[in-house]
Amino acid sequence: MSVQFADPSAPTIPLHVIDEANCADWLSAQPASVQGWATANGFTGGMRQAVVVPGPDGQIAMALAGFGSDAARARGRFPLAAAAATLPAGVYAIESGLTPDQLAEESLGWLLQSYRFDRYATAAPMGAQLAAHADIDAAEIQILASGEALTRDLINTPASDMGPPDLEHAARNLAAAFEADITVITGEDLLAQNFPMIHTVGRAADRAPRLIDLRWGASGPKITLVGKGVCFDTGGLNLKPGASMGLMKKDMGGSAAVLGLAHMLMATGQDIQLRVLIPAVENSVSSNAFRPQDILTSRKGLSVEINNTDAEGRLVLADALALADEENPDLIISMATLTGAARVAVGPDLAPYFTDDPKLATALEAAASACADPVWRMPFHDPYEAMIEPGIADLDNAPKGGFAGCITAALFLRRFVTKTPAYMHFDIYGWQPTAAPARPKGGVGQATRALFTMLKSDVLK
Repeated sequence: MSVQFADPSAPTIPLHVIDEANCADWLSAQPASVQGWATANGFTGGMRQAVVVPGPDGQIAMALAGFGSDAARARGRFPLAAAAATLPAGVYAIESGLTPDQLAEESLGWLLQSYRFDRYATAAPMGAQLAAHADIDAAEIQILASGEALTRDLINTPASDMGPPDLEHAARNLAAAFEADITVITGEDLLAQNFPMIHTVGRAADRAPRLIDLRWGASGPKITLVGKGVCFDTGGLNLKPGASMGLMKKDMGGSAAVLGLAHMLMATGQDIQLRVLIPAVENSVSSNAFRPQDILTSRKGLSVEINNTDAEGRLVLADALALADEENPDLIISMATLTGAARVAVGPDLAPYFTDDPKLATALEAAASACADPVWRMPFHDPYEAMIEPGIADLDNAPKGGFAGCITAALFLRRFVTKTPAYMHFDIYGWQPTAAPARPKGGVGQATRALFTMLKSDVLK
């Protein structure tokens, strides 16, 4: 569903955003009718509060939205979106109460709040629309919201309609929209072109595995995005229990995230040479499924002992990362719903990431803070390298012991990036477990706005 600002020609309702600490002073400067109406409705400027004030003719003369306290805002994001969700239908124009930075952030939050996933059932649109403020970059904010909506739509779509061919179709649509080049290697051609682990993981499914390769841009830094596209993960022969399989339509969340980020970068015309690689597979159970203790040889030549077929994401990413590294771009970024250990470490709301480049880490964290897209740096801890070396092969895809699972997975992936000067890996969740302002329950982008903000700076120049 599209997320956009209201028609600029539509009549608007003035909206005042009021901080809890300043509410009494703001009201004292208003006419007695406004003071009385706000007080009668219990308005204190608190989070999620919204009041419409009638004029003499009974029509809405203005609206008040609570912005909460500093402490309340520190515990969440997009407070205006929470209030907007309760406003009656109409087009609202923010007139006071927000700084220029807050205007941009809260406008984005309002658009994200209006997102609805309506492919399978009618969803009533949000009644309150927002007029774009003159002091924001409305075009860029709308692009960011559209990129996030694309990510959410892809994740929310069940595997019956979002298998490897459907993910390819989504990538082709994106390429067509921005005149990008796209090639796809499918099925047995993966073996012929030396992508053995992508083929092995996906060969048991009735929808063939594939590697999607999108390119856009002719100048600027070379940036390659690699997204895990496991469209459904049964766990393979190490079959997941039913409770753990329930959300596995989201196991292509990394691919959804990089496609959403690619949309943001291309739609804003960034001066970069962009490549997007997506190994798209299903990890299924069949007579030809790969087995525990099989040893696979990767595109890079490294051998991998399979100690758990449910640790398949790093296998398909490894072949794609090896391909990306052969071109020696300025930066490779991988995004994947990779480990439960990352969720244990930081929960569903933070996007943990790994990099050895302190300049990139500093730039990313500044960007994340500026656009309300939180991240958390985790270590490529070299002493744990021995944990991914089984002895019988170069690498172990599922080290025993249960310790440092997200770190050992990241170390595994780093083995396939040896030529490129900078590498960042994101172990995202891709799912909002309970509804929050601007983030309904369901698929969600993580770290994409932070990466967009970082990449449009001169950090790579």
